[in-house]
Amino acid sequence: MTTGAIVLGIFLILGVLGFFVLLSLFPFRTFVKCLSAGVPVGPIDLIAMNLRKVPTDVIIDTFIRGNKAGLPLYLDRLEAHYLSGGDVEGVVNALISAGRANLDLTFEKAAAIDLAGRDVQDAVRMSVQPRVISTGGVAGMARNGIEVIAKAKITVKANLDTMVGGAGEETILARVSEGIVSAIGSADTHTDVLKRPELITQKIMKSGLDAGTAFQIISFEVADLDVGRNIGAILQNDQAEADRKVAQAKAEGRRALALAQLQENKAIEQEMKARLVEAEMRVPHALAECFRRGKLLVQRKRKTPAVAMTTGAGPT
Repeated sequence: MTTGAIVLGIFLILGVLGFFVLLSLFPFRTFVKCLSAGVPVGPIDLIAMNLRKVPTDVIIDTFIRGNKAGLPLYLDRLEAHYLSGGDVEGVVNALISAGRANLDLTFEKAAAIDLAGRDVQDAVRMSVQPRVISTGGVAGMARNGIEVIAKAKITVKANLDTMVGGAGEETILARVSEGIVSAIGSADTHTDVLKRPELITQKIMKSGLDAGTAFQIISFEVADLDVGRNIGAILQNDQAEADRKVAQAKAEGRRALALAQLQENKAIEQEMKARLVEAEMRVPHALAECFRRGKLLVQRKRKTPAVAMTTGAGPT
């Protein structure tokens, strides 16, 4: 056997092996599906997707569904979104629903919403069918000190333009609760709120509480109003009790100070008595010392004569 025949045989073997390798990488059924659906996808694209470990069945089925729905899709964008960790099927289904509802939603915007961690299909669904959010009992105090507890229902729809980076439902509920408290606090009496619940509604709708959120407030309704505690009276009682305790504490302080002063005066009194006793004890010693030194003279009293002179003259 000549050298040329050996080389030719080696090339034939390598060609057969390469053919089987390409055949193993080539999704024949998927390619046939593309041809039958009229989708322009080449064999090289399918082989490249297999080499990048991209599920061709999912991408091609989604691509065909989008093309049949009239969406301007590109295969490389779908593949890139899948490799980024996105939900390709959810994005395309959301685009189809948005197209049926005449919503302005592009593939880039839908992919960004999906990669932001939000459910893009639920966002489109909320744009078509608004959702009702209920608040719990929100308590506010009118100017007369009476508490009013309000429950409300908020109708919101998704805002696709601010869905990426916008605040969620918790922010809407927090802002609405703040607006309810502010509206109740602006009323002179609690009866004004009970008679005119629209004061709360007007306050909420004019405040623009949906700014910077992923939703848009469509309507606001007060579902229930209840009268709560008399907070003004409670605060007054608490203040009076606090004042009483302060006055009592001050009185106890003055009493303790007076008792201390009394004890101090008693101690001074005992000290003065001790000094008096000490001084009295020194008197006899001082007298004896004066007698001894002759500094103390005692004048004797003259005795009165027993018989008085009749002549009136003095004694002889």
